[in-house]
Amino acid sequence: MSKVTKLKPRGKPAAALDTPTDLSAEAVKAVSKALNTILADSFALYMKTKNFHWHVSGPHFRSYHLLFDDQAAAILGTTDDIAERIRKIGGMTLKSVGQIGQEQTIDDNEEDFVTPSGMLRELMNDHKKIVKFMRQAHGICDDHEDIASASLIENWIDKAEKRVWFLFETGRMEDLGGH
Repeated sequence: MSKVTKLKPRGKPAAALDTPTDLSAEAVKAVSKALNTILADSFALYMKTKNFHWHVSGPHFRSYHLLFDDQAAAILGTTDDIAERIRKIGGMTLKSVGQIGQEQTIDDNEEDFVTPSGMLRELMNDHKKIVKFMRQAHGICDDHEDIASASLIENWIDKAEKRVWFLFETGRMEDLGGH
């Protein structure tokens, strides 16, 4: 007969969604907070990009419509990775649209009409704002020796910078009257 080994209690009962990690409780809290801001901003930017996708008009409609759709899909594609990283380190993710609204730093755009060049410029500036915050979040990860989160953030920065580049180049021609 095999002998059953009892596990020693950890001193406190585990929270329902507690994930074991070697990061300190302070690190989990700080990194999770930063990643949740990125997550909220990603959802806000996704919604704004889809809004512009649905409402763009003008001579470059097809190109902008497709660009915004591609970018929205790329943004949405990062949200699961962000949330799962938060969970992997034992943090809690956003749970509702209301919480997204509380945590986001990206402004919504509920205007009835935005010019195509205005859409390009606004999305570009929002991406630049997120990239700036991602760099700050990377520093938080570095401070707490969370190499995996920092590495993921580096990839998210690269992808966001590519979207900035596309928006910039597209908008530059728009400001010159198109091509």
